[in-house]
Amino acid sequence: MQTRRLGKTGLQVSEIGFGAEWLERHPEEEGVELIHYAAAAGINILDCWMPDPKSRDIIGLGIRDDRAHWYIQGHLGSTWKNGQYYRTRDLIYVRPAFEDLLTRLQTAYIDLSYVMELKKTGDIRHIGLSSHNPKVAVKAAESGFVEMILFSVNPAFDMLPASEDIDTMFAERFDAGLKGIDAARAPLY
Repeated sequence: MQTRRLGKTGLQVSEIGFGAEWLERHPEEEGVELIHYAAAAGINILDCWMPDPKSRDIIGLGIRDDRAHWYIQGHLGSTWKNGQYYRTRDLIYVRPAFEDLLTRLQTAYIDLSYVMELKKTGDIRHIGLSSHNPKVAVKAAESGFVEMILFSVNPAFDMLPASEDIDTMFAERFDAGLKGIDAARAPLY
């Protein structure tokens, strides 16, 4: 597996990363086996945005015997509330979610995350940002504080305006689509 320098971090990470999304949908043993397989293939960077306890526990079990091999991207703002994903910047939720991440991953630090305060205390080693918004990503890159940016390539999602409420993000387009359907059904006389 080839590696590359990750942003301004100086870290050498595999060109392919392990996106640990949807681990909760699989048996624990299968998820742990996937993580071990990825490590054996030379993959050394793992993205953990999922706040659900099962996914985090699987990752913790998968990396515990070889923590030094892995660079982990942890996401602040990705929290678990009332048994479901809850995206927020409210520190009342963010702090306990981060502590939960450290506990469940069975680690004392996360390599790539957001907050300068956590970097000063050594809880994270590098500052990163995950964004689906090109304008936000550019501003982060220009800030000088962000050492790496995780940016998905998903045109169906990424080119929409930024919103804190994902449920309303698509409302305008959905409503416009419904109007188009109504117009298509209108009589042509």
